[in-house]
Amino acid sequence: MDDALLGAELEDIEATAVMEQPEDSAEEASLTGDASREAASENASEPAGTADAGSPSAAANGEVSSDDAAAATEEGAAPDASEESEAVERGPGPGADLSDEQLEERTLALLFASPDPLSVGRLVSLLERPPAARVRAAIEAIGHRLQTAGLPLQLRGIRGGYMVMTIPEMGEVVGRLARGPAIERISPAALETLSIVAYRQPVTKAEIEAIRGVQAGPILRSLVDRGLARVTGRADVPGHPLQYGTTKDFLDRFGLMGLDDLPRDAELARD
Repeated sequence: MDDALLGAELEDIEATAVMEQPEDSAEEASLTGDASREAASENASEPAGTADAGSPSAAANGEVSSDDAAAATEEGAAPDASEESEAVERGPGPGADLSDEQLEERTLALLFASPDPLSVGRLVSLLERPPAARVRAAIEAIGHRLQTAGLPLQLRGIRGGYMVMTIPEMGEVVGRLARGPAIERISPAALETLSIVAYRQPVTKAEIEAIRGVQAGPILRSLVDRGLARVTGRADVPGHPLQYGTTKDFLDRFGLMGLDDLPRDAELARD
């Protein structure tokens, strides 16, 4: 009987062990799953593009952070709505009744008073929707009048619009009005990098470094901080590196109407 009882107890112990083993495995699997979920949660909480721009090595190289990239892309990605197209859709307004002389006078007054360049579409809106062709003719006439009047003024196309400005020869005199710090000059290395961005945009840091043969991260960061370059998106290649382009401030700083006004190869060779 003792042997029988002992055998029965052993069978009960083995059965209990077999029953408890899946619970231990389930508990271990649960812990593993929790750890995996926790790691995934930590990874998900990291900013997008960490491997590209958020790592310490990227920061040390002067790369733009993901937050800066998103902000810069959002800032420069969406073009302004075409007021000229809206004016065409709405049809001519009271401005269509103005004479050519009146239209030139009002256009010149707006160009003179505006602190920012005014596009043809913006002028059409401000002048109460005269035909855009007449506004362009008025702008051309104003430019000719200023050029032949002998005044130290000129009409310049900048950033997709037009401004009345002083001629370059008056730069030193007019500069005496400025009370703020002088404009920081661009170093030759930064100018070379900016030229590559301007002509090759959208361009990645690796492509710039392949052309210049030196590291471009810190210089790119300084150009972005100074508003001359911006992040335009990500390249459709493995790793999806950031792509860079120029800004409206770049056009303003260099007196360009648009990127089409950049000197071409033949012009550079002639100079």
